[in-house]
Amino acid sequence: MKALKWVLRVLPALYMAAIFIQSSLPSDHFVKLPDSNIDHTIKESLHLIEFAILYVLLVLAFLTFRRGEKAESSVASEGDRTVRNVTVAGFSFTPGWNLACALFAAFYGISDEIHQSFYPYRSASLFDLVKDFLGISVSYYFIRGALFKGKFAGLAKLLGRVRSVS
Repeated sequence: MKALKWVLRVLPALYMAAIFIQSSLPSDHFVKLPDSNIDHTIKESLHLIEFAILYVLLVLAFLTFRRGEKAESSVASEGDRTVRNVTVAGFSFTPGWNLACALFAAFYGISDEIHQSFYPYRSASLFDLVKDFLGISVSYYFIRGALFKGKFAGLAKLLGRVRSVS
């Protein structure tokens, strides 16, 4: 289980590196379908999932960190003043961290479009960004519902299994 935890933690970085490398290559470098219309449609629709996958990988990585436990506090006196120390053991994946993962994926999408603009055989497009954000938003809806709203029981069970890896 320890190996799986570290694989899940490293996957987002590897995937981001793959996106970066792929963005600097011509769009037909890996695959070119015989029908150019189908080829273009498929490659354009991949924007809907490319950064959604990054967001999901980030969530999975964060879920492998140990769940938060109750905070421990101690009180000590130093002369005439009282010092309170609070120690929080562990980490808890909160709605705020979930949003941070989605925003990070979105900002990486923006940086990817900027990166593509420096290559003569690639282009940056606002429409591509909209597709990236839409994919992230749909994934965010389902993960937020499963983890924090009591919806999507199957997905919640799967994400709970990832949490138990920690």
